[in-house]
Amino acid sequence: MSLASPVCVAVPHAVSRLRTARLARSAKPFLARGGTQGARCPGCRLVPSHCICALRASWPTHAGMCLLMADIEPLKPSNTGWLIADVVQDTFAFGWARTEVDPAMLALLADPQWQPVVVFPGEFVEPERVTETAQTPAAGKRPLFILLDATWPEARKMFRKSPYLNALPVLSLNSEKVSNYKLRRSRRDDHFCTSEVAALCLHLAGEAPAAHAMQAWLEVYTHHYLQAKHQLPPDLEGPAHSQLRGLKLA
Repeated sequence: MSLASPVCVAVPHAVSRLRTARLARSAKPFLARGGTQGARCPGCRLVPSHCICALRASWPTHAGMCLLMADIEPLKPSNTGWLIADVVQDTFAFGWARTEVDPAMLALLADPQWQPVVVFPGEFVEPERVTETAQTPAAGKRPLFILLDATWPEARKMFRKSPYLNALPVLSLNSEKVSNYKLRRSRRDDHFCTSEVAALCLHLAGEAPAAHAMQAWLEVYTHHYLQAKHQLPPDLEGPAHSQLRGLKLA
């Protein structure tokens, strides 16, 4: 496969549409810090020479993902909520504002086919709301994981100031894994990026193939992002690509 002249055929998903809407409201262009500058593929946000759209494959899941995104998160090339929407077909994305709530999000939370649960550390929540396992959905319902896609300070603010989430149970993830995310710095190894959190949720929900696909897709994206940043070609035979190919062949 050649990456020199990619043809982007990816259908815009929920995060892509949210990004387009956010850009339409911007008074000036968004300039990402770090990484590469210039034109980016609209389907994967990488520079065209490192496009991964031809590798993208969504996985059928019983669970859904609902991303509640801080204002500029959809604009950041390093945002991994985008990768969740690449993999999980039933991914929904909404922008967060303290004084406004998207009616479409409230309708989603009230949709009888879904059983929503907020994913957030239990140490900041009333004990009676917290669970550490993916609850078995009621008959006819599907789990809907609500992820607050933001920096940690922003996520805490969003959790406190979103009263429509107050009646929902909270899933607190306790993992012995260490984050492998390399595109932004964190002071703690147990602070996971959004797509890593989604993979943990899928594992708990018994959706191991999709969880593995999520992890592999993050590795491929990270590899291409960093190679482009350093003006190096991607290694198509490296471990990231090998892992993704293995999943597709399984």
